[in-house]
Amino acid sequence: MADDVVLKNATETAWTVYRARHPDVDAHDGRRCLMERHLHRRWEERQSDTEELATFGLAYLYRLPRDEC
Repeated sequence: MADDVVLKNATETAWTVYRARHPDVDAHDGRRCLMERHLHRRWEERQSDTEELATFGLAYLYRLPRDEC
């Protein structure tokens, strides 16, 4: 249960920061789903805290090619 909260908070934090820097990105953009899956795998590999996962999420979003999503 606590694991879900960590993942949810990390996803929300990373997505909010990313969208603040990229206001042209829709709230339901496919990149969010890709990032959620990435963070879930990352957390399973290494149980990180919310802040660390959010940082990984942002780094992942910035690596995604814009035209692919």
